[in-house]
Amino acid sequence: MFKRLFWLMLGMGFGFGTSFWVTRFVRAAVANYSPERVSENLAASLRRFGSDIRAAVAEGREAMREREAELRGELGAGKAT
Repeated sequence: MFKRLFWLMLGMGFGFGTSFWVTRFVRAAVANYSPERVSENLAASLRRFGSDIRAAVAEGREAMREREAELRGELGAGKAT
C-alpha cells in the first residue's frame, strides 16, 4: 500500500515538474520569436555585420599598404644595383 502511494506521489511530482518545465520552455520560445524580439535581433546582427565589414576593410587596407611598401623596397633595391 505504501509502496504504491510512494510511486503515485513520485509520478505526480515528476509529471508536475515536467509540465512546469515544458510550459516555461514554450513561453520562452514564443517570447524569442515575437515580432519585437525578432526585429531587435535582426538590427543587432546587422550592426555587428557592419562593424565586421569595416574591420575587414581596414585590415585589408593595412595589409595592402604593408605589401606595397615591401614591393617598393624591393623595386628600389633592384634599381640601386
